[in-house]
Amino acid sequence: MADHASPLGATADPAAIFSGLSAEERGVLDAADRFARQELYPLARRMDDEEWWPAHAMALCGRNGFCGVTVPPELGGAGMDLFASALVAQAFSRWNHAFGLSWMAHENLCLNNILRNANDAQRARYVPGLARGELTGALGLTEPGAGSDALGAMRTTARREGDHYLLNGSKLYITNGPVADVLLVYAKTDPGKGAQGISAFIVEKDFPGFRVAQKLVKMGFRGSQTGELVFEDCRVPLANRVGEEDRGVRVLMSGLDLERAMVSPICLGIAERALQLSLDHARSREQFGQPIGNFQMIQSKLADMYVWVEAMRLFTYQALRACNHLQEGAGGRGEIHKITAASVMFAGNMLNRVLDEAVQIHGGTGYIWESEINRLYRANKLLEIGAGTTEVRKMIISGELLRG
Repeated sequence: MADHASPLGATADPAAIFSGLSAEERGVLDAADRFARQELYPLARRMDDEEWWPAHAMALCGRNGFCGVTVPPELGGAGMDLFASALVAQAFSRWNHAFGLSWMAHENLCLNNILRNANDAQRARYVPGLARGELTGALGLTEPGAGSDALGAMRTTARREGDHYLLNGSKLYITNGPVADVLLVYAKTDPGKGAQGISAFIVEKDFPGFRVAQKLVKMGFRGSQTGELVFEDCRVPLANRVGEEDRGVRVLMSGLDLERAMVSPICLGIAERALQLSLDHARSREQFGQPIGNFQMIQSKLADMYVWVEAMRLFTYQALRACNHLQEGAGGRGEIHKITAASVMFAGNMLNRVLDEAVQIHGGTGYIWESEINRLYRANKLLEIGAGTTEVRKMIISGELLRG
């Protein structure tokens, strides 16, 4: 990617300069936006109505260069950086936020984590298929009794038996769980060590002892498949352990920081779409003989929404810049831990405000289930819960501030 500190070329467009994007980055965002508008937006209504998963869509993204964004060309990817990947997430989420979330779980939580932490043999086996979108990826961390306390309360175990591990336990609220081919799963190899006894494993859906217990029906992000996974003496080859035994927490913590950074552009994409829908409605909806956009109360809401969206954009982009070149094993502590938690907390909170005003502008239409703005509104709450709740994000930020 071009150096973000470089000028945006000869353009004198204030909006382009204000965005902080280079010409190349703007090209990535625009290309992803065109693809999402044409290919993903037509799927969004059915995904929400039926909790339907478009099985062809991930491979379609792969064929068009929108999977494996951070993967080097020799492994079948685009060889770009995390920031470019975030721009794709932003654009996808404008037009089909449910697919955008599933794409992020595939691209970042699974694929990028494997790329950053796996050995050469594991990369060669799994990365090309994931980068082509021929395989769908997922991350298995959260458990029925281990949400915010994902490390301390983890109950899934992995016991070494010859050249395999036997995994036992369950994972809950797993994005892509019901449709994933490849999962990066965390389990305790030494329960007595607590968080220091966790290891990471690559699990294939056909491994003996693995099954999807149920697909969960959600309030929002409905087309993005979420499920409960069960491991009953699931046989995972020793060769599929990622990193050293009992050292999975390093993989996990750096991955969580990147996850938080990547949730923020999803918030941004949804907020951008909500603002556009609200502007369109304010121009077209007439009351008392004139468009409601003529009323100062509506103008005030639109002005607030614009400021919140642009503040989200700058915070999101700067946080992504900060973790764009995060080293393997880094994260889970220090400045990057604080910055990514702050970014997703701010983005989630601002999205809540944007969507609240957007529904108010739409009036009764906004309260109707099948309206697009209602679909966006129902998605909002997950973004204050997933990747660490707002309360956990505050704990991280204050903890790092006080430690400093």
